[in-house]
Amino acid sequence: MSEGLYSMEERSFDTTQDLKKTKPYGDTMNDGKTQVSFTLPVPSGNEAIEAAKQLMKKMGFEDPQVVFYKELTKGFTFFNCYGSCVHTVDFTSIHVPKVESTTWDMAQTDEYVKENIGRKLVIVGASTGTDAHTVGIDAIMNMKGYAGHFGLERYEGFEAYNLGSQVPNDEFIAKAIELKADALLVSQTVTQKDVHIKNLVELVEMLEAEGLRSKVILCCGGPRLNHELAKELGYDAGFGMNTYADDVASFVVQEFVRRNKK
Repeated sequence: MSEGLYSMEERSFDTTQDLKKTKPYGDTMNDGKTQVSFTLPVPSGNEAIEAAKQLMKKMGFEDPQVVFYKELTKGFTFFNCYGSCVHTVDFTSIHVPKVESTTWDMAQTDEYVKENIGRKLVIVGASTGTDAHTVGIDAIMNMKGYAGHFGLERYEGFEAYNLGSQVPNDEFIAKAIELKADALLVSQTVTQKDVHIKNLVELVEMLEAEGLRSKVILCCGGPRLNHELAKELGYDAGFGMNTYADDVASFVVQEFVRRNKK
């Protein structure tokens, strides 16, 4: 009896997938199950929980539930919530600008440099401005790399210089001139109040003022950056989450060859 009942319930689940009406997946297809975290500037208590639920409903969630809440400090409460999203998106209509290059491993990139460039490319990288986080630039530049992807210092085709963190834009440019850099890599991890946007734009403007922008390949990367935003800010490429030294190295060498074929 129980097996038959379970089978009937299981068959009643919606298993169809319509990419034109894509919604979150939790336990079953099209259930819209979503986890959301946020902080409200209100005192902790039942009123705060109700405020969080009402806000979830206005966001487009059915059956909102607060599964965890905690007072962060007086007058501020953090929430973990669950709900079923009622909205959908047309996945088939989405187009996201991407870096136009073929990703190679280190050996393939080194071979390409040897055959098509004939010298080492000079790459200078840093976390610029007030950004004190080096995890991003280290993952790309340092010899040991990250997650099994060797950093640019290990490549035979590059002369890589990692300047570290909190490097002012003017000092970054001065070092690039001194080293005759072919490519500049900027890592931005600190993004509060869009400080990364201001810093990235400032660097482009300073390079343009020095007449250097067109003479270098300029790339940026970080958790809140992508290729579309990077292009809008005046960069040649932007690398966001789940990108590695392989992606950056491949783009730089292919872009260098493309430019010098003109």
